[in-house]
Amino acid sequence: VQLQASGGGLVQAGGSLRLSCAASGRTFSTYGMGWFRQAPGKEREFVAAINRRGDSTYYAESVKGRLTISRDNAKNTVYLQMSSLKFEDTAVYYCAARSGSGWYENPNNYNYWGQGTQVTVSS
Repeated sequence: VQLQASGGGLVQAGGSLRLSCAASGRTFSTYGMGWFRQAPGKEREFVAAINRRGDSTYYAESVKGRLTISRDNAKNTVYLQMSSLKFEDTAVYYCAARSGSGWYENPNNYNYWGQGTQVTVSS
């Protein structure tokens, strides 16, 4: 599966953005999906994940209550609604797809990655 992330940009602290990740192929609904981010000089970190049906979600503590992951299997797309953004949310955001099991937070459990989209939050 190929993933194409979009929706990043420059936003002021307290603002909102919605990231999208469009997947190719007919098997999107068989993949769990996740969002990760990587800030300059830091390791890639887990942000949020959603199961194949879209009825279970998982979040990093740092984003709970501010970011919401969702998916539309009919459109082969996963979303990350970001609100109350903080300067420390600045990073390149990557979407990823997984076909197996294991912890959602572990990037090694994902099989496919998108190219990333830059989110910059100005303080």
